[in-house]
Amino acid sequence: MDLPKYQLSAESSLAVFEFVSIGPKGRIKKLVKFSETHLNDVYNLGFGDKIKQSNEIDDLAISNNDDSEKVLATVVSAIYAFTDKNTEAWIYATGSTNARTRLYRMGINKHYDKAMEDFEIYGLKDDQWVNFKKNTDSDAFVIRRLKNRL
Repeated sequence: MDLPKYQLSAESSLAVFEFVSIGPKGRIKKLVKFSETHLNDVYNLGFGDKIKQSNEIDDLAISNNDDSEKVLATVVSAIYAFTDKNTEAWIYATGSTNARTRLYRMGINKHYDKAMEDFEIYGLKDDQWVNFKKNTDSDAFVIRRLKNRL
């Protein structure tokens, strides 16, 4: 995506990324983590404020730093980098609250055409995984980079 985003720093495995949100509330360190699940090639996407003095995420923090679109574009940038290295990876994502899941869905909807060019996207609705369709509710998402877009 060609949106403004923050500069990411990452560890060599590209499983943990860090960046700094800058806005009226100051400089807030953020983390994006891709954690293995019990399913082969399925990774959980964790995201939120970095807890000071640790490499842990506070996914319930509300920053209100007036940069949510730039922050989400930065998280998407981390997804691109992670799937460049982990070409078979499926990324599972859901918000820590219903409002955050809605925010993720709105981001996918807003950039739907570009997202569908580069990723397979499924939404969870009524305990069923279905092809993600614009403007439909989902409780969670799984995405995988299209092979021809790596």
